[in-house]
Amino acid sequence: MSVFSIILILFFLSGIRIVYEYKRALKFRFGKYIKTLQPGFRWIIPIVETIQIVDIRVITINIVSQEVMTEDNVPCSIDGVVFFKINDPEKAVLEVEEYKFAITQLSQAALRDVCGKVELDTILSKREEMGKNIKHIVEIETKEWGIDINDVKIKDIQLPENMRRMMANQAEAERSRRARIILALAEEQAAGKLLEAGKLIDQSPSAIKLRLYQTLSNIAAEKNSTILFPFPEEVLPNNPKKDS
Repeated sequence: MSVFSIILILFFLSGIRIVYEYKRALKFRFGKYIKTLQPGFRWIIPIVETIQIVDIRVITINIVSQEVMTEDNVPCSIDGVVFFKINDPEKAVLEVEEYKFAITQLSQAALRDVCGKVELDTILSKREEMGKNIKHIVEIETKEWGIDINDVKIKDIQLPENMRRMMANQAEAERSRRARIILALAEEQAAGKLLEAGKLIDQSPSAIKLRLYQTLSNIAAEKNSTILFPFPEEVLPNNPKKDS
């Protein structure tokens, strides 16, 4: 085999490229964009042509913790996560430099902007809504880059220690208030039932005796007390009927 044949084979082999199904390859010739290569076996002209691989799967980027001053002047640290996908590899490479870094910076700025315009209670209770607002701001900018923002989630909210203690005291006071209300309602219902029971017992002298015997039976169950009757049972009021 001649030297020329070996050089030709090496030249051919050096131009082989394999593009995976979840990726796309942008081909450049002398630095000029030519086309986007689809998945499969591909060959480019060595030295003359180059490719740049772009992943079209859903990509996750963390939003590092941001110091935010809420509308009610409460300092807190908030972090989150962004899910996005490239639907136009050409724009993602040609329209913006380092699209991942650009999305990270946009997300951080949007998080500070959105959370700084609402009160702390809103951030704590409406994380989903805050994430949607951040997503709306970011996707307006990234739409021109051929990138779709799938979702933005707020992961964690760190509060100052004194604020945590105040919120814990508030929650404890709220639970105590609810417990007292429930107890008062229970007492009210119990009093109503006792009143109804008293009216029924008053209508029958035998019911009064049966109630007395039941009470004595409950006391005697302990077997540690002596029960004395200082008066006969007959002297108990029996609710006699009034003369007509």
